[in-house]
Amino acid sequence: MLFEIDRQFAKIAAREMAPQSLAEKQRDIFDSHRHRVFSVSYYMTGSEIEAEEILQGTFIRAFLKENEPDHAIIDTALLEQLRDQRVLVEETPLPAPTAGYLPQRNNILRTELEEAIRFLPSNERLVFLLMDVEGYAATRVAEMLNISPSTVLRTALTARMRLRAELAAMRDCTRQAA
Repeated sequence: MLFEIDRQFAKIAAREMAPQSLAEKQRDIFDSHRHRVFSVSYYMTGSEIEAEEILQGTFIRAFLKENEPDHAIIDTALLEQLRDQRVLVEETPLPAPTAGYLPQRNNILRTELEEAIRFLPSNERLVFLLMDVEGYAATRVAEMLNISPSTVLRTALTARMRLRAELAAMRDCTRQAA
């Protein structure tokens, strides 16, 4: 019995050490980045169909640039695709919510947060998604968007404040309706 386990382990190890074909490597790259690209695309568009189109376009761009694209190439392709689909546009900045605003510390539902995210301007939505949802550092987001890290941090703060205000407004509407 013990020797059988060793033989099975040796077969698995040999299979894992065998060189992968390019198609298998590309499939692994796609699988490892698919969820992140789709999530950002979905939250930027609010549509599964558009998010799927952006996902496909992103990976086509990335694989055309490099046979085995890394994280940075895929991120660049995603931003290019968002711009081409006119999802990420330059917008006139909206006035920031009042600085003294403090929301109530109630738990919110994920669906409420998803709905509130849709109200953010696209540049703030993208910075919020990259930093607070995907966990990118401000310096990485700044490199991706060709802006200063201080602008990224300011945009993230403004996005968070807008989200709080929108969630509070949604709660007020819910309370008034009840």
